[in-house]
Amino acid sequence: MVNAFSALKSYLDSQVLGQPELTEGILLALLANGHLLVEGPPGLAKTRAVNALAHGVEAEFHRVQFTPDLLPADLTGTDIYRPETGQFEFQSGPLFHHIILADEINRAPAKVQSALLEAMAEKQITVGRTTYKLPELFLVMATQNPLEQEGTYPLPEAQLDRFLLHLKVDYPSAETEREILRLTRNEALNKAQSQPAAISQAEIFSARQATLKLHLADSLEDYIVQLIMATRNGAAYSAKLASWVSYGASPRATIALERCARAKAWLADRDFVTPDDIQAVFHNVLRHRLILSYTAEAEGITTDNVLTEIINCVPVP
Repeated sequence: MVNAFSALKSYLDSQVLGQPELTEGILLALLANGHLLVEGPPGLAKTRAVNALAHGVEAEFHRVQFTPDLLPADLTGTDIYRPETGQFEFQSGPLFHHIILADEINRAPAKVQSALLEAMAEKQITVGRTTYKLPELFLVMATQNPLEQEGTYPLPEAQLDRFLLHLKVDYPSAETEREILRLTRNEALNKAQSQPAAISQAEIFSARQATLKLHLADSLEDYIVQLIMATRNGAAYSAKLASWVSYGASPRATIALERCARAKAWLADRDFVTPDDIQAVFHNVLRHRLILSYTAEAEGITTDNVLTEIINCVPVP
């Protein structure tokens, strides 16, 4: 089963050049049953990445462009009156697909974001007095453009915490840029690359169970907890942390860190988790869950700086 996911990773890397962290993050979110927030300038193949995933698994994909005039019903669906029957009939919206791309999510107003929040948190949506279950396989990949903030609605902390991972993508190297030129030219000439057999939803659910059965030593379980505790009680670990962090991560972050570390170990075809697995996913799991102090902002300290300090301060078992 790991081989099927390895083939999918190779296919994603062949379609999204120079962004290995993004393609791995998508697979981690798929295996850990979570959602993904991707931040980066336009044109870095964020849409292409999730579209490639939809081709690599047996799932329905839908892209939603978030705009200031978007309404909650545009996501959830609405009741439509049928004159021929004299009754209302529910017409489902795009959230009823398996894989959703919420493009430029911070351009939508709060009501739309709250509708998406219920779907992400509960895997259900409510229209009027009726609640509808979403598919068991349900993954949201949301994107944000960090370069342009005019006309945007910053995501509240409660919604940010619902994302399993927060990835940052940047421009590719010159060599990768040349490879991108060749890839797009071949596609224009209809020289399509072969793709692996689509992974079934049953295989995805089975892989999720397999990750939960990996061996996680008690010492590593404690290590995960101590990393999270360092975000809440930084004074016990470092004077810098005490002055940099106003609010630390919630227990949801602890669960996310463990799930992602397990998924990373499983993708590496190991039956046990190592400290390297935990540290490798730490920044992406915690980046969006901390609220920094005014002191940190005044000193130009970023969340990534804080997380690196935590990794350096908390002893590795």
